[in-house]
Amino acid sequence: MARAVTTGQKTINTVAAWGVALLLFFPILWMILTSFKSEADAVLSPPVWFWFDWTTENYESVLEQANYLRFFWNSVIIAVGSTALGLVIAVPAAWSMAFVPGRRTKDLLMWMLSTKMMPGVAVLVPIYLIFVQFGLLDTRIGLVVVLMLINLPIIIWMLYTYFREIPGEILEAARMDGASMRSEILFVLLPMAVPGIASTMLLNIILAWNEAFWTITLTTVDAAPLTKFISRFSSPQGLFYAKLSAASTMAIAPILIMGWFSQKQLVRGLTFGAVK
Repeated sequence: MARAVTTGQKTINTVAAWGVALLLFFPILWMILTSFKSEADAVLSPPVWFWFDWTTENYESVLEQANYLRFFWNSVIIAVGSTALGLVIAVPAAWSMAFVPGRRTKDLLMWMLSTKMMPGVAVLVPIYLIFVQFGLLDTRIGLVVVLMLINLPIIIWMLYTYFREIPGEILEAARMDGASMRSEILFVLLPMAVPGIASTMLLNIILAWNEAFWTITLTTVDAAPLTKFISRFSSPQGLFYAKLSAASTMAIAPILIMGWFSQKQLVRGLTFGAVK
């Protein structure tokens, strides 16, 4: 039998959980408060001091200096596009690894995951030259492909884990009833794996939205997303902390709101198959 948890242990666990949550939220709170300060207060006042002269001039200045909506829509198209393209490739790959595994399937999965450990700068020169050769610099389609390839190992790994929780007998029954491979995947497998697919999609949209190295390196104006929008408010002469904080707050606000409203689906997907 499982050992009963006492009231004291519950209290300690709750306090510890809130402590970790506040520690993780502290940089975000610091950034939001700084965005409402003057540049002088941003440097001189304590990080989370609430008693200062609140101002919205930083947001007004940021909106005057840059077209926020253009950067926002570029981020939406790049994040959603790279995730959708990744799912199109990853679903059949994860299906084959989960239901028709070979002797080297696990080795292949480990190799794909190991590519995430390589620093992006190691392949910057060849990718940059490829982009120049094919005219993909500062294009949305170029960033969609690059971010899809970067996150593809994670997409395949997550889908493989979810597909493994689905009984293979169900797919065999559909096959015996005359379902083609396409029908088996589209009408049997995918509906059963909706929670896992949804959480995979949400996680990879967040990863693509937050990607800075490739989006800043491979764009200038036309395809620049919100990560490029943030970098516009730093200067060789120094950082404008208040304006930089305002730009950062505007950049992360959409993804924070999306995460807040989809947290139940995300948690459900991430714990899919964890409890038998």
